[in-house]
Amino acid sequence: MDGSIAQPRPFVALALRLATAAALATMAMLLKLASTKGVNLAELVFWRQLLTFVFVLVVLVAIRQLHTGKTKRIGAHARRAVFGITGMFFVYGAVVLLPLAEATTLSFTAPFFAVLLGVILFREKVGKYRWGAVVLGFAGVLILTQPGSSTIDPVGAGVALIAAFLVALISFQIQDLNKTEAPWSIVFWFAALTTP
Repeated sequence: MDGSIAQPRPFVALALRLATAAALATMAMLLKLASTKGVNLAELVFWRQLLTFVFVLVVLVAIRQLHTGKTKRIGAHARRAVFGITGMFFVYGAVVLLPLAEATTLSFTAPFFAVLLGVILFREKVGKYRWGAVVLGFAGVLILTQPGSSTIDPVGAGVALIAAFLVALISFQIQDLNKTEAPWSIVFWFAALTTP
């Protein structure tokens, strides 16, 4: 075993990933709608975290799993919370500053940053097929966003690219936490530390 408490279940992971994509797309649409009605970015982030914290707490109490929140790695959770809340401001900022389609398209650069971070920080070996997929994916993002055209806001694009970088970085933090922490613990501590 690799030290992770999670067991590989590719079909469950794929189903969760698809459900996550649908949920995030819906959330982005609702964020965009709220921002057009005058809701402030900080307010959007606050309510998202507060509702998440309440939901997670209620679920943990209901399923009698509150003990899964115990941790010996509060420092790692705190670092993840700092990067996570910063990333959330950039992700939501991209949605507020850009048309929804462009913000979503630029979010697809996160895998590119994840591969780069894996190589730079963890000395991961990346084969030619993965590099090929990364280059093709990045080329797809360039084609969709049409850089150099006057239709994309450069500030919004910068915010979206920083958001994608932070999403990639946070995925490594979650992967590290997953070695010793239950998924409910990771979600609980992120919400608990960022809601205030």
